[in-house]
Amino acid sequence: MKQHTTAAIGVLGVLVLAGAYAPAPAPAADAHESAPVEIAVFAFELQDSSPSAARLRKSTTDTAVMAKVTDAARRELAQSGRYSLVDVSHADAGPVRDGSLRNCEGCEAAIARQLGAAQSLIGVVTKVTQTDYYITISIRDARTGKIIDQQEANFAGSEEGWSSGVRMLIRHQVLPAQG
Repeated sequence: MKQHTTAAIGVLGVLVLAGAYAPAPAPAADAHESAPVEIAVFAFELQDSSPSAARLRKSTTDTAVMAKVTDAARRELAQSGRYSLVDVSHADAGPVRDGSLRNCEGCEAAIARQLGAAQSLIGVVTKVTQTDYYITISIRDARTGKIIDQQEANFAGSEEGWSSGVRMLIRHQVLPAQG
């Protein structure tokens, strides 16, 4: 009887040791390794509250500046690997054409959903003076319309620096908040 007990303990020991050397299960996929989120990044809009715009009754900012700001945001998001950009060039809704998405109370989410995106992003540059501006970025769930993230930062500098401001806001506030 003693032989059987010793043999059983020996087999059990081999099984325990075999288990100790079994490969560990693969770790769960990191959020950064998952499929990129499809996002519709609409053209950044300008809200010019500067004294010069009030005096002239029109913005003094060139539209090419805003195109550079939008391109910088799209590049930063795409390079993060966490987002895949959805083409918004075919969006023909009035607020997209008019550059008034910031005033449509979240209508960009439905437009993004129609384009096949999971999320939408609108950005607004608020020009306060010639050298003081705010950038606001709002990301919504395209299905529910709920705001997922909203970030704002104040910057100082000329219009040539607006693209850099957008990149910094995305890199240091938007991407960490989404991680």
